[in-house]
Amino acid sequence: MAEQTLNIPQILVFLLVAFLGYRWFVAKPSSTSTRSGSQNRAVRVNPVQVDQIEAMFPQLSRRDIAYDLHKNGGNVTATTEKVLAGGRLEPAPASFNPPMPRSVPASRTPPVKPAQPDLITRYNLSSKLSATAEASASEPQKKPKAWSQDRNERQANFQRRREEMILAARRKMEEKERAKTTGTLA
Repeated sequence: MAEQTLNIPQILVFLLVAFLGYRWFVAKPSSTSTRSGSQNRAVRVNPVQVDQIEAMFPQLSRRDIAYDLHKNGGNVTATTEKVLAGGRLEPAPASFNPPMPRSVPASRTPPVKPAQPDLITRYNLSSKLSATAEASASEPQKKPKAWSQDRNERQANFQRRREEMILAARRKMEEKERAKTTGTLA
């Protein structure tokens, strides 16, 4: 029988593989924790995203929303789908400190829309308001022809009909208000 001997290159390869295997098994948990720690610092939770989800699901806490967004990399869609599928989110651990300022309760109120002018001021009908009220009471309305071949004439007819409708609606509203005030006074 032939004797097997170990030569130096085989011993060096064995030691190198053993060292790398040992380092991989021992260093794996610490490298994962440092990676997740760096990921925790890298993923910042956007307060706008938290507000967006909180507006859709007011029963959820901001902290749980921030934690879920933090876990999934700020994906609002994934968090929304998770809530829709299960009705709730995983509670944030006590060690989780959201890296965002807490919004003030005033942000929960819906934004105020800029006031639109009423139709009378929008279409400059204030001068026609009093004139048409007197004219409509004295004269019956005559029906113009239904359709014209001239584009400008059709445009003028449409504008006149729009103005008439706005003024008629205004008159009806004023009549209702008068009826309410006389009904409450009587």
